[in-house]
Parts: sequence; structure tokens; C-alpha cells
Amino acid sequence: MKQMKNLVQIKMLVALVAVAGMFLFSSESFAGTGSTEFNAVYTLLTNWMQGSLGKLIAAAFIVVGLIAGVLRNSLMGFAVGVAAGLGLFTAPGIINAVVTATW
Repeated sequence: MKQMKNLVQIKMLVALVAVAGMFLFSSESFAGTGSTEFNAVYTLLTNWMQGSLGKLIAAAFIVVGLIAGVLRNSLMGFAVGVAAGLGLFTAPGIINAVVTATW
């Protein structure tokens, strides 16, 4: 029993040393700090969300939420529709503010 416990501890120590070695001897990497591969797609989606299509989808969210609220005799459907429409329209601005934030 004690030998098995020691064997498990030795295996864990070997695994820890291997992981530490990978971090110690790895080269530097930069996680896409200067790439532009997805800028066109991001710009397209942002323009859709904040343009006429985004306004149309936000209005549809509100209308569907209003109908759901009327059918259920509750304003929660309308509130969720307004929140979804607002979130859709303001999401690109929030994402840009979070991603480009500096100290």
C-alpha cells in the first residue's frame, strides 16, 4: 500500500517537472496581437449589427417580446425583448471598449 502511494507521488512529481520544463523552455508567443485575418468579418458583423439590419432585428426582438408578454399577461417578455434588442445593438461598442482598454 505504501509502495503504491509512493509510486503515485513519483508519477505526480515527474508530471510536474515535465510541465514546468515545457514552460521553462518554451519560446515567446504572442496571441494574435497584430493579426488582421478576421478584421473584415468583424467589421462586416459590426456594420450589420449597428446598421439597418441590426435595428430591424432589435425591433423584431421587441415586437416578439411584446407579443409574448401580452400572451402571458406579463411584462417580462417585453423586458427580455428590449434587453435582447439593446444588447444586440450595443454589443460591438462594448466589445471594442473592453478589448481596446488600456491602463
